[in-house]
Amino acid sequence: MALSAEGRETADYYKALQSGELGTGFALALATRLLSRRYPSHFVSIVPADTALRAGWALTSRDSGPKSGYRYRPQFFAEVWKPGAPSRVFPIACKGNHSGLSASHTQLASAAAHVEAVHIGAWDETQCLLFSTELPLDGPLTVHALEAGGEGGWLDAPGRVLDHALEDDNVYPGIQPPAQGDKPMEPEPGYHVSPDLYAWFQHALARTAAAGVTAFAGDTRATAQYLTKRQGQRHFTGFTHAATDSVQDARHRFFGTDFVGPDHVFRLNRKRVEAFSGVAEDLFRHLEEGRVEQYRREIYARRSTWPCDTWAPRWNGPISIHPDGSVLAMRLLRD
Repeated sequence: MALSAEGRETADYYKALQSGELGTGFALALATRLLSRRYPSHFVSIVPADTALRAGWALTSRDSGPKSGYRYRPQFFAEVWKPGAPSRVFPIACKGNHSGLSASHTQLASAAAHVEAVHIGAWDETQCLLFSTELPLDGPLTVHALEAGGEGGWLDAPGRVLDHALEDDNVYPGIQPPAQGDKPMEPEPGYHVSPDLYAWFQHALARTAAAGVTAFAGDTRATAQYLTKRQGQRHFTGFTHAATDSVQDARHRFFGTDFVGPDHVFRLNRKRVEAFSGVAEDLFRHLEEGRVEQYRREIYARRSTWPCDTWAPRWNGPISIHPDGSVLAMRLLRD
């Protein structure tokens, strides 16, 4: 793959945004494919790390609770799970650049500091994924990937009822290294999901992922119920106007499945484009009514049954359906 002519001509002040967004997109697509092949009987959910961590730690000065004062964090978690079994979590850091291999080496080194900021279980045993995407003006796009090995990351604790609301916790920041003889070590900066937090963290990941799906479908009321106060619940409980936010006001049928969500119209290279982001209606109703357990059971059972077509004839445009039941469809608007 390579940048289009329009992509190559992007102004300098847009290039950082372009490399960041495309770097994230390619990294998460690659991470999902890698983990799905490695764990074929599991489902892979991608969760924004800041949102999930904020339910337990005060990440910034505006958050209530003990402040960590540490600015390094992974951007995402990949949770590999199946109903009734322990899940495994992989911190992910991803970056992008328009420079070349030397810039990617620097980015991977920086990304290592971000993923090391979260330990799940034993010291230095959390598997992590690091990505740097090169977007040269001429030549192919290249994704560099590194994996840190380890036996940790398993949330092997009795599960909590995911339908129950999650409350903010106040976990003291720091990663506890193993003691050297009889002498305890000082905590390292970061965030440590110790065994007593496994069930809570799995609960936080599931409800944060559910909030992402309902927000994608444009339902602020449904989203607010899945977030804690520190995670930004208030943002989804105020007045929403169609001109300033996503509003669930559209319904489309793709390949025999009804989807609900918002639609947007914008200009791309002087052409008017319509985009629809939605969720399968039957799955969305589970989330709307707070049935996270049922939603997860159904997307797990249907994970291999979604159509793989990339073009919807009646819609007359490209389409992408994700195993979590979400869809993104785009088409040109004709005069």
